[in-house]
Amino acid sequence: MSMTDNILEVKNLTMHYKTRKGPVYAVDDVSFVVRRGESIGLVGESGCGKTSIALSLMKLLPDNAEIKAGEIHINGVDIVPLSERALRDIRWKQISMVFQAAMNSLNPVYTVEDQIKEAMHYHLPRMSDEEMNSKIDNLFRMAGLDPAMKSQYPHQYSGGMRQRAVVAMALSCDPNIVIADEPTTALDVIVQDGLLKKMRELQRQLNMSMIYISHDIAVIAEVSERVGVMYAGKMVEFSTTVNIFHHPMHPYTMALMSAFPSIVGEKTELVVLPGEPPDLLDPPPGCRFHPRCPYATSICKEKEPEFREYEEGHFVACWHPGGEQA
Repeated sequence: MSMTDNILEVKNLTMHYKTRKGPVYAVDDVSFVVRRGESIGLVGESGCGKTSIALSLMKLLPDNAEIKAGEIHINGVDIVPLSERALRDIRWKQISMVFQAAMNSLNPVYTVEDQIKEAMHYHLPRMSDEEMNSKIDNLFRMAGLDPAMKSQYPHQYSGGMRQRAVVAMALSCDPNIVIADEPTTALDVIVQDGLLKKMRELQRQLNMSMIYISHDIAVIAEVSERVGVMYAGKMVEFSTTVNIFHHPMHPYTMALMSAFPSIVGEKTELVVLPGEPPDLLDPPPGCRFHPRCPYATSICKEKEPEFREYEEGHFVACWHPGGEQA
């Protein structure tokens, strides 16, 4: 695969939050690529760094956050050193985001239509009002909403409708890549299923790339072609969805799979992962998973494993991939 097939390349990304107690190592030396038209998932426990990666990719970090090292190439351009002014030309036009809490993403005093038009006026200045209205109507239809609702305010929408409206907004400037950060949180399972199917349908229809972030591995399986597993700020495994589900290599991924109930095949007892994720103010030496890992040996406690290609397209950061002993 050529370099031009990669719409996004993240290289050794390290991002810290500054606190009074010291730096929080939220994202530590993370690398991955997203191909054109591909959907990838990022999965892991709460606090593992998934959303911090998303905010870094958008360069929408809070004041106490800082990208300490690494590169983020979108369409071949490293956005890390870019000014805020230059970033405005990239956000929404090349990369956009569907945020977790739709009500917090929408301004309550403006109609949904006006909020979508704000980004379109900036990035598509030559588009006439008639063309803009027609495009918004089409976006609403694609997202499964009645275009007549576009002139309403966010509080007049249900939770599922608001999330669909945010999806329409994210697509308004024809971005190459969309980040969806747990967009189905707080939605019931029926609405969640409908929204997931709609997002997958739109991703294929528009041939756009998508990064889907969730702690729910079942959701990730439904929408992603490849999956990155995060633990304590680290990418510990990255491969195809099939490999991650049927041939997990990192002990943390194996534990996630064992804790995931299945309604097909032979019934097996679910496994509870003991312990808690480490404090990222003071992460453990060596492999960050070693205090909870059943396969940990002395090297796991002393030396950090390299994130390497264990087999073609299957990257793992572990001294004992698959539970093998040294």
